[in-house]
Amino acid sequence: MTASDPEHKMQLVFSLRSSGVTDRRTLEAMEAIDRRDFIQGIFADRAYEDMPLPIGCGQTISQPSVVGLMTQALDVQPRDKVLEVGTGSGYQAAVLSQLARRVYSIDRHRPLIQEARQVFERLALHNITAMTGDGSFGLPEQAPFERIIVTAAAEDPPGPLLAQLQVGGIMVVPVGQSDTVQHLIKVTRLKTGFDYEELRQVRFVPLVEGLGKN
Repeated sequence: MTASDPEHKMQLVFSLRSSGVTDRRTLEAMEAIDRRDFIQGIFADRAYEDMPLPIGCGQTISQPSVVGLMTQALDVQPRDKVLEVGTGSGYQAAVLSQLARRVYSIDRHRPLIQEARQVFERLALHNITAMTGDGSFGLPEQAPFERIIVTAAAEDPPGPLLAQLQVGGIMVVPVGQSDTVQHLIKVTRLKTGFDYEELRQVRFVPLVEGLGKN
């Protein structure tokens, strides 16, 4: 089954809409990116199920409905520069690449970055820059960003990332202890501070400082 399969597209859109993803641009971006391109080995046949799957380095690829809801909440505009913390498989960055001018994606695990780069190259997604680094500190040399998305759970929205968010910009981040219920938070930077909106309960791997050992 491929992304050009009409049945697959219908099933994907139905699943996303049932989960609350209704934004047309978000749905089109997710139709354009085939999740199977980002899953290897024995789990490839489950690529179109709405569930997280293991990808290596102890990480997971998020379920499509969560990717859709986070993308929708981020409200990416065509001229936006986006920072993603937690590249993982590269699936979320690929979806964002359909909506943004430029996507910078950072991950602490070098093997994941190497694999994601290969997929981006194969799919000709040339507006994504993926790099190994400590995403908890963001990417100061490219700041400010119109949009920031974090695909790992922090105890609180990280201060360095808040500082790199442009006034009027939006950050979507899971917040909470890794062994308890986490909440997906939408942060909007105002001239006078930050506005926080709780979206839904989620479960992500924890945001860890430093680089991976692999």
